Amino acid sequence: MAARRDIVNQVPGALSSIRVLDLSRVRAGPTCVRMLADFGADVIRIEPPAGVDPNDTMFAEKRRGGDFQNLNRNKRGLSLNLKQPEGVKIFRELVATSDVVVENWRPDVKVRLGVDFQALSRLNPKIILASISGYGQDGPYAERPGFDQIIQGISGLMSVTGTPASGPLRAGIAVADSSAGLYTALGILIALFEREKSGRGQWVHASLLHSQIAMLDFQAARYLVDGDVPKPTGNDHPTAAPMGMFRGNDGVFNIGVSGSGQWEALCRAVERVEWINEEKFHSSQARVKNRLELNTELQAIFLGNNVKHWVGLLNSADIPAGPIYTIPEMFDDVQVKHLRVVQPVRSSAGPPIPVISQPINLTRTPAQLFATAPDRGEHTDEILHELGYLREQIDWLRRKNVV
Repeated sequence: MAARRDIVNQVPGALSSIRVLDLSRVRAGPTCVRMLADFGADVIRIEPPAGVDPNDTMFAEKRRGGDFQNLNRNKRGLSLNLKQPEGVKIFRELVATSDVVVENWRPDVKVRLGVDFQALSRLNPKIILASISGYGQDGPYAERPGFDQIIQGISGLMSVTGTPASGPLRAGIAVADSSAGLYTALGILIALFEREKSGRGQWVHASLLHSQIAMLDFQAARYLVDGDVPKPTGNDHPTAAPMGMFRGNDGVFNIGVSGSGQWEALCRAVERVEWINEEKFHSSQARVKNRLELNTELQAIFLGNNVKHWVGLLNSADIPAGPIYTIPEMFDDVQVKHLRVVQPVRSSAGPPIPVISQPINLTRTPAQLFATAPDRGEHTDEILHELGYLREQIDWLRRKNVV
C-alpha cells in the first residue's frame, strides 16, 4: 500500500494497514469513515466527476466550509463515474486491494451497479462492505429516502423532546445521522477483528431508524419493561429531581441531583437542611411528584447569586452543576481548551482549518489530523498510478469523463 499523504515521519495510526473506499455522502457515512481516517486508515473518498450527479450541490455545496471539512478531513479524493463501465472496472480493481467499502445509497443502488456484497466478495473474499440506510436494507420502508429529521420523528425522539406546551421538537443536532455513523464504525471494527480469525469479510449494515431507537435507551426501556409512556419534560429530567435548568441573577445553569446523598448535600449547600426530612421531598419519587414546588423553591434561592457562584458552590459539594453555554462560550471554556477539542488541519489552499478532534484517546496510536478534506478528484492521478495506469490512459479516462 502506498504511503499516506502528509503523514510521513508521523507515528503510524492504529488503522494504518487498512484501506477504505468511501462512497458515502451527506453525514452518516462520512461520520463513520472520519473515525477510520483519523486513526490512520487510507481512506479514498470517491465522488463522480463534476456534472454527473444532479444532486452534487446538495451534498457538497461548500467544500471549504466547516461542515464538509470537519466530516471529510484526512481522506484522499478520487473522481470516478460509476455509471460508466470503465469507472466500475477501476472501482473493482480498487476493491481487490482494499479492506472496507462504505456506502449509504438506497438499498437497490449497489445491486444495480454491481457493487453489492456478493459481487464484491467474489473480487475480494476479505472485503467488508458497510452500508448505511434510512430504514434498513429490506422491509416495507427500505426504499424510502431517510433524512435525519424524518427519522427523529418516526423513531419517537421528537415525542420526548420539548415541553408539554411546545409539542414535539427536533433535537438541535443530527443525532440520527451521527449515531448511525458511529454504530457503523463500531461494526466495521468488530468485523475487522473477526476477520483476523476467519480470514473472511462480511456485510455490516445499520440504519438511521434502528440507531436512533437504540439511542433512546432508557426512554424506550421505560415503555418496554414498565409500560411507562415517556412524555416531553423540557429541561427537567423525566425520572429524577431536582435535575434541570435554573436561573441565577446573571444567566442560566444546570444541576443534576441523583440519590439521597446528593440530595442531602444540596439541602446543606443551599441552607435548607429541613428539606432532608420533609416527606414531600424525602425520596426521588416524591421529589419528581412535587417537582414544581421544589423547583420554585430552588429558583427563588438561585436568583440570589450569579451562575459562577452556584456552579462553584455545588461542584465543591459534589453536586453536578454547570453553566449553559452558547457555542462560542463553550469553545472558550478552560476544560474544552485543555482537552484540545479544536485542532487545526493543514490546508494546501489557504490557512489551517479548525476542526473537532476525535474524543477517543489512545496512548500509543492516537488519532491524527493531518489534511483537510480533498478537493473533488484531488488524488485521482496518484491513485490510478498506484493501480498501474499510465499517463496517456489517465488522460483518455478524463476525456471520456470516467474520472
